[in-house]
Amino acid sequence: MSEEINSAADSSKGCVHCHQHKDRSEKEYKDLIHRLNRIEGQVRGIRGMVEKDAYCPDILIQVSAVNAALNSFNKVLLANHIRTCVVQDIKEGNEEIIDELVCTLQKLMK
Repeated sequence: MSEEINSAADSSKGCVHCHQHKDRSEKEYKDLIHRLNRIEGQVRGIRGMVEKDAYCPDILIQVSAVNAALNSFNKVLLANHIRTCVVQDIKEGNEEIIDELVCTLQKLMK
């Protein structure tokens, strides 16, 4: 199986990406934007902490919270992608989507 993963990643010296457009439901769109707005606010808060010479461990804890929020965002987006795009492509006979998914997961797990 690791050979399959490696060949998928090596197939185009970077990954197979079509840069397709994704039509999201209103609910999915609002959820993703809400999450990003919260993350953006957290990052601005960290900047403010740095500007005010906050104690380093306090800043690090906030950075950790942003990392957790970004990971959560990725999980939601990935789950939505698998449930919609990947399933649809497989049903249509486009199995190249599997290589793209494997490549994406490899990048996320670095």
